[in-house]
Amino acid sequence: MLDEPLDLRRVTASAAALALIDELRARHGALMFHQSGGCCDGSAPMCFPEGSFLVGGSDVLLGEIGGCPFYMGRAQFEYWRHTRLIIDVVEGRGGMFSLEGPTGRRFLTRSALFSAAEQALLDAPPMAAPPT
Repeated sequence: MLDEPLDLRRVTASAAALALIDELRARHGALMFHQSGGCCDGSAPMCFPEGSFLVGGSDVLLGEIGGCPFYMGRAQFEYWRHTRLIIDVVEGRGGMFSLEGPTGRRFLTRSALFSAAEQALLDAPPMAAPPT
């Protein structure tokens, strides 16, 4: 039996989430996401027009979903570093600051632990650039 390839993406999205991203992009233009730390809207993934949420040194870029950058606060990342975030969509009212709020659907974060092999690769220090 062949081994499954390792998936080192820290964030992925369901087909339903990708469809909602496309819908919101058509209405609002380029988008970005930030995984909320739990203040006003619980721990929901928040969708914003790109550049309208200021990220800085205390944020980590986890990757992209649907071509949109996805960030998380560094302190929260340290807690979640062993999991892949899977962004999905469910019926219900979204966060009051997130663009999907008026659609009657909301983004939801699910998670799955990385395998030991995946985590070892993610924790490995980056390779040094070859000398020039």
